[in-house]
Amino acid sequence: MRGDKIVKFFMPKEERFHELLDRDTKHLLRAAQLFVDVATSTSLDDRRAKVAQLRALEHDGDLITRDIFNALNSTFITPLDREDIRSIASDLDDILDSMEGVAQNLVLFEITGSPEPLRKFAELIAAMVQEVHKATGMVWDMANEKAIQEAIVRISQLENEGDTLYANVIADLFRGADGKTPIEILKWKEIYQGLEDACDECKEFTHVLGNVVIKNA
Repeated sequence: MRGDKIVKFFMPKEERFHELLDRDTKHLLRAAQLFVDVATSTSLDDRRAKVAQLRALEHDGDLITRDIFNALNSTFITPLDREDIRSIASDLDDILDSMEGVAQNLVLFEITGSPEPLRKFAELIAAMVQEVHKATGMVWDMANEKAIQEAIVRISQLENEGDTLYANVIADLFRGADGKTPIEILKWKEIYQGLEDACDECKEFTHVLGNVVIKNA
């Protein structure tokens, strides 16, 4: 056993971060499911109500992120590298911000439809968030290294599906097959770009998680 691992073994365990990040990813799961509901809704009034709920969840998520940062500032010894915990919390916040941004645009642009690519993107993001939650819960014990790597690979696969979906839907959009006006095309391009960004944020999270595994394995 390396000297730094021996020292770390005898350090006092700080459980707050485990609890706070678990609360954060469970919160993100609820937001992702609500985002699916927003994406599949075909009533503008219903969509507005759900987006208001999602906005409230995004605000609560900011408070959890602040709690994590405050805990970092008041803790001398952290269970993982201090900057890694900060990056994990920031990336989780960015994922939720991306979903909320897309949901807001659906309402601002007064979109009432729920086309298949929109629903598919929402399902992909929800599946990625499920893997994010699972992997984050395992990061405190490097005996879970294999399972964490499997979750990272699965997120990468889902993100690749999102890339393909984005390329296809943008091509279809500018092909003009469904008769959208130029303004409608611009609205949907903005929405699909936001969905692609949300997928990218999930992929970005895996880079931080991979670094944590390398440092602590």
